[in-house]
Amino acid sequence: MNMALSFPKKKRLASNRQFKAVLDHGRRVGNRLLTLYVAPNPCGYPRLGVSVGKSAGNAVVRNRLKRLLREVFRQNQDRLPPGFDYVLMISPALARRLKQPREGRKILASLDFRTVQESFLALVESRDWTK
Repeated sequence: MNMALSFPKKKRLASNRQFKAVLDHGRRVGNRLLTLYVAPNPCGYPRLGVSVGKSAGNAVVRNRLKRLLREVFRQNQDRLPPGFDYVLMISPALARRLKQPREGRKILASLDFRTVQESFLALVESRDWTK
């Protein structure tokens, strides 16, 4: 296994305090699929927290989205600047659309790794959060 693409516990935001620090003091950028909060950390490597609220759907839907977001981070962490904490969420507009009975299933089925990865990398590469 390539250790560069691993996702050990030290690279995760786990406590409410860590999430709150990023949400309160970090920069926010977003697009039609994702919202990304970014704040500097003293660690020297990127750390990720994922949050998908109940507004996105039932537990099955939320867990699938969280797995997808974590995998996108894991596969692309070498492209991220070191020393930042990231909190990744789905956009409020997407959450509303996922709640629609018919449309939600179609959207969830169309959310593949590549689509989410492109959205994530667009946010990271925009560098609006480094200002």
